[in-house]
Amino acid sequence: MTSGLTLSIDAMGGDHAPDAILAGVDQFAKDNPHARYILHGDQVALDHLLADLPAAKAASEVRHTADIVPMDAKPSQAMRKKGTSMWNAIASVKAGEAAAVVSAGNTGALMAVAHLQLRTMEGLHRPAITASWPTPKGQCVVLDVGANVDSDPDQLVDFAIMGEAFAKALYGLERPKIGLLNVGSEDVKGHEDIREAMRLLRLYGATLNLDIHGFVEGNDISMGKTDVVVTDGFTGNIALKTAEGAARLVGAFLKEALTSSPLAMAGALLASSGLKKLRNRMDPSSSNGGVFLGLNGLVIKSHGGTDARGFANAMAVGARLASSSYMTQVADNLLRLSAARVAAQAQAQTSPAVEEA
Repeated sequence: MTSGLTLSIDAMGGDHAPDAILAGVDQFAKDNPHARYILHGDQVALDHLLADLPAAKAASEVRHTADIVPMDAKPSQAMRKKGTSMWNAIASVKAGEAAAVVSAGNTGALMAVAHLQLRTMEGLHRPAITASWPTPKGQCVVLDVGANVDSDPDQLVDFAIMGEAFAKALYGLERPKIGLLNVGSEDVKGHEDIREAMRLLRLYGATLNLDIHGFVEGNDISMGKTDVVVTDGFTGNIALKTAEGAARLVGAFLKEALTSSPLAMAGALLASSGLKKLRNRMDPSSSNGGVFLGLNGLVIKSHGGTDARGFANAMAVGARLASSSYMTQVADNLLRLSAARVAAQAQAQTSPAVEEA
């Protein structure tokens, strides 16, 4: 999967950069000895860390820049400041030097700079951020989770196309089932835009061979009712943060219960292997790596507070997408969607004339 692969790394982005970032590169490099990395950041700081990370050092090229994008920087500020570690990491993808960029930096700034440099794919209204959501069946792809505050019906259709291609590429699903997040599963529920989006999805679904399930509710995401859940970025981001908070709360309650008495602690020791498996499944690091879908290049967003394991997982997402046919699938579907939209508009324009005749 990683033979000949080069990843561009924003080594200075994130709450714990560059330490956690380079430790993640080293962890990924140990499992993927044929991959190569371009590390963008402060040469002195990175060289100092690489001295103790032999796997990362052997496979990496450091490109110096003293400028970084602060975690609290406004997107407009990041766009005006060329030469930062984030800017240069994205530029390596634009130049064709790397197959994907991975950053734990400021989300808004990363989207703005990536959009400015890479632009959106032809036929696409807006990019979207996706998250992989753990379910009893595996993973559910949820998008948008923060790129757009609101989205019109046509944009939600675009998200469905990108989410379906992403699920195919990353999880090997032959025909992912798509749901549209709503306040109820009935067709009459929701506001006008969400109902119009469902009408369009069903209209174009047959042409694009999409498996449209229908509306899903918030609790359906974690239960894996569909493989892809489409929503606007405002709703999706709230849902994601709520789920992450709930997972941390359950983890805290569980830890409290298992350490409440000597007997409880003995029981925890006996169940340690099962509890470890549970902890790993609930750990956000296991699903780390949101993808900015719809750009002319692969951009992977790691959690800002990630540890080494989480960043290595984000790199793995980039590697799998880079070795897949994701970009081609999305481009082909967007072309077919554009043709379907033109045909639908033409039919709508001729229908009144036919009725008058």
